[in-house]
Amino acid sequence: MELKVHNIKGKETDKKVKLNKSIFGIEPNDHAIYLDVKQYLANNRKGLHKTKERAEIAGSTRKIKRQKGTGTARAGSIKNPLFRGGGRVFGPKPRSYDQKVNKKVKKLARKSALAYKLKNKEVLILEDFKFSSPKTSDYIKIIKAFGLESKKTLLVTSETNKNIYLSSRNIKNSKVIINSELNTYEITDANNILILESAVEGIETTLK
Repeated sequence: MELKVHNIKGKETDKKVKLNKSIFGIEPNDHAIYLDVKQYLANNRKGLHKTKERAEIAGSTRKIKRQKGTGTARAGSIKNPLFRGGGRVFGPKPRSYDQKVNKKVKKLARKSALAYKLKNKEVLILEDFKFSSPKTSDYIKIIKAFGLESKKTLLVTSETNKNIYLSSRNIKNSKVIINSELNTYEITDANNILILESAVEGIETTLK
């Protein structure tokens, strides 16, 4: 399984990259993708929601009216949840939404997501490049060279490149990530994946 390498001007070069069939060519597992994406979104939830219960409301503890003879229901506290400004009954409390997914399932999910992208011809291999300084216009030129300016793109690099990251940060539908941090959600969320030539080996090593 081979893909041609493109330069940053969007043209094919004479080079080719051989992709590992056991990673990019597997039969995709939809359920594994579902589990991994669900875990990613759940683990990103902060779980800091909180309401005050009866004991936490600030207010007088004086009995607000006599027990009998008012013609209405008895009431002992202004903090009663039935009154406006009272405590909340069974309100939300801070909690963790973290979920667990086995490592093998997570690997299978990433392989499946990559296999889908390759099958749909949404994976491009780029020659390694670097920016001497952060410049958003230079990054936009690369995206436009492939006709992807209106689509969500994910650029996968082999190592952290601050200038490339800063150049892409202001572009709404573009994201840069290193191969070791590649996850199923980012893969499935992008319309097209641009992988630097040097990053392919790292992806295959991680998912082997």
